[in-house]
Amino acid sequence: MDCKKALVEAEGDFDKAVDILRKKGQKVAAKRSERDATEGVVLAGKTEDGTHGAIIVVNCETDFVAKNEDFTNFAETILKIALDNKPADLNALKALPFNDNMTVEEKITEQTGVIGEKIELSSYDTVNADNVVAYIHPGNKLASVVGLNKSGDFAEVGKDVAMQVAAMAPVALDKDSVPEDVVQKEIEVGKDLAIQEGKPAELAEKIAMGRLNKFFQENTLLNQAFIKDNKKSIKQYLGEAEDGLSVTSFKRFSLS
Repeated sequence: MDCKKALVEAEGDFDKAVDILRKKGQKVAAKRSERDATEGVVLAGKTEDGTHGAIIVVNCETDFVAKNEDFTNFAETILKIALDNKPADLNALKALPFNDNMTVEEKITEQTGVIGEKIELSSYDTVNADNVVAYIHPGNKLASVVGLNKSGDFAEVGKDVAMQVAAMAPVALDKDSVPEDVVQKEIEVGKDLAIQEGKPAELAEKIAMGRLNKFFQENTLLNQAFIKDNKKSIKQYLGEAEDGLSVTSFKRFSLS
């Protein structure tokens, strides 16, 4: 109906009608800028050569819009633009041409006017590796991208690891990759818990370090128990698939 009204207002001039819609989109976007856009889709993909992956989040206000095929197609177009152009960051992606007439950011503003909900490209990240695998969980609310250190046919193994990332949300690749502030926070929490449990203060540090090691085991990807076989770690699973096979990096986004 908005498109029809714009064409009537433009007296059948298609280009003018597009401009009217774009201006309306800017007005609607301004009105809805303070609203929460917590629904949407999370999509991931990789380039044809399999060495570059991208993951994006496109938000909207309602699940009804998120499940609309046109909205999903719109998000998939943005993902393709990201994969084709490999922008450095989110702002660079928004500045890329969506088509001959407008940028990605301008198209998002236009869609806000057409749909009548706040639309936002909120997240974008990439993975570069010898072998990249992308996974989108059914429902488009959760996705992950994993980089492997070896090329070759590791589609099944890569998907298993990408599903692991999606399901278990590791905080880092291994213990050496965990940010120092996170490590210190876990140590402090461990100490406090030990003291609250009545343990002697002189043992609190030792107990905290033991809990830290458990934290590394449960929250770093290579040390996590494999969800399909908890008797082995992801590191062991990869080594069984190919000697020396490992993960170089990963990204994960979720709407929940």
